[in-house]
Amino acid sequence: MNELLKERLNKILPRLESKEFLEKFGQGGDIDFYIFDYPPEDELVVREHIKVILAQLAKKQPALRVRHINLFELIVNYLKERNLLERAFTLQQQKGDEALKKALAAPLNEIKVAQAFVDEAQPEDADMVIMTGVGSVWPLIRSHTLLNNLHALMGVTPLVMFYPGVYDGQGLNLFGCLEDRNYYRAFRLVV
Repeated sequence: MNELLKERLNKILPRLESKEFLEKFGQGGDIDFYIFDYPPEDELVVREHIKVILAQLAKKQPALRVRHINLFELIVNYLKERNLLERAFTLQQQKGDEALKKALAAPLNEIKVAQAFVDEAQPEDADMVIMTGVGSVWPLIRSHTLLNNLHALMGVTPLVMFYPGVYDGQGLNLFGCLEDRNYYRAFRLVV
């Protein structure tokens, strides 16, 4: 892990505990969506740090209602509930990744996934929602369309997305190599 990432990881907890963050309303009156981008090769380091952050928040701010949604786990459970997971495995083995992607396009429509996310996160009863697992669901779920669909559903609850790639304040670059030039109404969590 490089020093810059270590420094940025150490800024997360103070940022999440800050009055500015917890007041819920962002710059320009937008809902607060934040992105913490990081080098994909440091995924395991970031995962471990998220566990520490969640434990520290629970210890230092016990009244703070924090929801952590792992997008990969959410999608697996979503497919299980619809009796699609085993069929998806079989389809992928028999016909490959492209056939699977095509078959899951309708069930994993971003509007449906956004609603499943909100049903799980219950933002109306949370002070913040932390999203992880974004890289694990690509290319079945595209983060930009999911975020766009979540804007209308999250109410005033801040959302922090941990993103294995680069966010430059305008567009996302998943894994540092899949550039997406869509604009996001999101802020970098820490610089």
